[in-house]
Amino acid sequence: MTENAQQQPPAPATDLPTQYAPADVEGALYERWVERGYFAADAKSDKPAYTIVIPPPNVTGSLHLGHAFQHTLMDALTRRKRMQGYESLWLPGMDHAGIATQNKVEQQLAEEGKSRHDLGREEFVERVWQWKQEYGGKILGQMRRLGDGVDWDRERFTMDEGLSKAVQTIFKRLYDDELIYRAERIINWCPRCLTAISDIEVEHQEDAGELVSIRYGEGDDSVVVATTRAETMLGDTAVAVHPDDERYRHLIGKLIKLPLTDRSIPVVADTHVDPEFGTGAVKVTPAHDPNDFAIGQRHDLPSMTIMDEHGVITVHGPFLGQDRFEARDAVVGALRSQGRIVAEKRPYTHSVGHCSRCRTTVEPRLSMQWWVKVAPLAKAAGDAVRDGRVKIHPEDMSKRYFDWVDNMYDWCISRQLWWGHRIPVWYGPNGETVCVGPDDQPPGTEAEGWTQDTDVLDTWFSSGLWPFSTLGWPEQTEDLRKFYSTDVLLTGHDIIFFWVARMMMFGLYAMDGEVPFKTIALTGLVRDERGKKMSKSFGNVVDPLDWMDKYGSDALRFTLARGANPGTDVPIGEDWVQASRNFANKIWNATRFALMNGATVQGPLPEASKLSATDRWILARLGETVEQVDAYYEDFQFAKLSDALFHFAWDEVFDWYVELSKTTFQAGGEAAQVSQRVLGEVLDVTLRLLHPVIPFVTDTLWTTLTGGESLVIADWPKDSGFRDDAAEREIELVQRVVTEVRRFRADQGLQPGQRVPARLTLDGTALAPHEAAIRQLLRLQPEGEGFSATATLPVAGAEVALDLSGVIDVVAERKRLAKDLAAAEKEKAQATAKLGNEAFLAKAPDQVVDKIRGRLAKADEDIARIAAQLERLPKA
Repeated sequence: MTENAQQQPPAPATDLPTQYAPADVEGALYERWVERGYFAADAKSDKPAYTIVIPPPNVTGSLHLGHAFQHTLMDALTRRKRMQGYESLWLPGMDHAGIATQNKVEQQLAEEGKSRHDLGREEFVERVWQWKQEYGGKILGQMRRLGDGVDWDRERFTMDEGLSKAVQTIFKRLYDDELIYRAERIINWCPRCLTAISDIEVEHQEDAGELVSIRYGEGDDSVVVATTRAETMLGDTAVAVHPDDERYRHLIGKLIKLPLTDRSIPVVADTHVDPEFGTGAVKVTPAHDPNDFAIGQRHDLPSMTIMDEHGVITVHGPFLGQDRFEARDAVVGALRSQGRIVAEKRPYTHSVGHCSRCRTTVEPRLSMQWWVKVAPLAKAAGDAVRDGRVKIHPEDMSKRYFDWVDNMYDWCISRQLWWGHRIPVWYGPNGETVCVGPDDQPPGTEAEGWTQDTDVLDTWFSSGLWPFSTLGWPEQTEDLRKFYSTDVLLTGHDIIFFWVARMMMFGLYAMDGEVPFKTIALTGLVRDERGKKMSKSFGNVVDPLDWMDKYGSDALRFTLARGANPGTDVPIGEDWVQASRNFANKIWNATRFALMNGATVQGPLPEASKLSATDRWILARLGETVEQVDAYYEDFQFAKLSDALFHFAWDEVFDWYVELSKTTFQAGGEAAQVSQRVLGEVLDVTLRLLHPVIPFVTDTLWTTLTGGESLVIADWPKDSGFRDDAAEREIELVQRVVTEVRRFRADQGLQPGQRVPARLTLDGTALAPHEAAIRQLLRLQPEGEGFSATATLPVAGAEVALDLSGVIDVVAERKRLAKDLAAAEKEKAQATAKLGNEAFLAKAPDQVVDKIRGRLAKADEDIARIAAQLERLPKA
């Protein structure tokens, strides 16, 4: 028993409405939790800390099922740890989402007939802040609706003052350590967003294009190259072949004429070229292809940029001013007219990169950008997992992590946007470059010829600091000392590359080798009930608020948790949410029944000698369930712990213990008082165990049952250690008898509530003390005068004799079963004949043969079942 449960006597059962209405409970209950400060963490507390920082949702976002899924699991972890006596901090916040947010405001301006350039940088940024105040953070209110137990006093935003200081500090340190540098390299460019984007922000999809083969040069000094981007030939500065390719050895070092231009370009030998692919010769456009850029670097080739930031051609008269796709057709047409097209393949399906935010085809582009030198940082991030300081769960996901951190390219961190953390570098009138820290003054004014870099940092740069910047770094705050390292990062396996690796690199660097989190718990993605990805184009996207409105937040949470196997995608359908709502209703109704029958938490549990076998059985199962649930929590097995709680609560507590105890309650006396106390204990512990996953209904019921203040601050139950194998075996016998007789009744077409005269022969068995309960569960009335045993069932060492003479029409039932048996025997004969036909087996597909084998197996099962039913029927 806990102190909370002993504060006052339980409220009367009449305080509980006859039906559970989530809408009447959830909103007010959540606000009460927040007002009482249950979720506020105290950095001065001497309790051990437990910390989770929320993966910051975009300020532009709203709650989707993926958020609801991960938030449910994080909330369950932090609620349980709080109940276990930890100073539990779940820290909320939002990401400024550079490109996405800027796009939102630019769309708003476009509706006014303006662009950001009409406003200028300062006024545009102010406009974004206004948008954020008015429209941003919608998701935060929705998190309250879900029941997120976050510390709202610590809410952070990646553009707030403290986090901006952290960004500037780490940039300066990395720059001074020569881990940040500026260089001209090929980047992914979005002509719509007008900014560089990283490799992981490019989504590849199969597009239908055209592969054209073009002849460069003349006669013996000609070579054929193939491309899907014919317009880029205008920027070719070489053709490359493999040095060992005999076909082209005579051309290596020679100049050949580049069609449509007045230029000649060299043929270079490079081992990057695969002589077995295509013609074995490739065009080299260093300014517009990453592989070509590398070849250009090795051979000191010039780089010609042929299109501007909008993807418009900027060179060669006939194509000047054309969009890249318009120019592609025009270039192919011009080459065709000159007889330079050797072959065309259309449509040619190939993988094309698209901007993950606006879906525009990405253009590789040579550009001056800022980069992070990742090699030493990535090595540290890999070592932290390899040496066990950070554990990845499930462990088999480690390979994906190592594949990324062990092969990471330098990270392009600059973005050509106005919304975001501006790069803290100033350029002077005489070519000076000065990186400015948060406490430094700019080196000069614009009037003196000093200008700040116009780019902003990649959004993932600031969110990579999230585990420590949110706790006050670079200041050595109480929060940082108490709550860092964080305990668990729970996130989807799809952002290992986006976010997880970046936090590992920055956390280890900034915090002197101290890891940002001890465990990385990776989840799958939420899919529809058929396992299909949720997408607007598929028409299967679900707004979780709709399901919460209809079934309650607990129902949605329980459904999501029950599908959460580590690292595995989670299918979800409305029927499953409805079933979870039914579970919440079952808990409500069973608790209400228990209270009406005197269930109590007052006083100690009776001694074992005073407990019935039924009492001892449920207490043993309760202890085993606590042990099992604890083990599943430590292994992040949310699906298994939810399933274990579901079956314990519904099957064992409500369907068996409550039902077996009804006769005891009705009889009254000391035995009833003992069972009332046991039932109170079982409900108390069960509601505690369920609370982290379904907090609303459990808190409402528990406070009514115990009179305690709130489950949020109640103690987590400990395994009592009580076990009783003999009681478990005894109740298992009762369950076998009840289950077997119920099955027989159903086979005979009896209604569940239909009463049947019966004689129970239980003497000499462990079942004897349970006769009254067995009769009540099976609706068996005393045998009475004129009893005739028309059906006898031996089960579990006992015998149940039933008089069905006045209950069913035996003749009609035998006739019905005989008809069913004949149909099953006919099905078996047909299937057997087909499977015995060698000619059929030789021609039929495997799936057809397997289907017929299944029909045969089903027919055999039906024949055995019906024959047993006929055998049990009384003689007509």
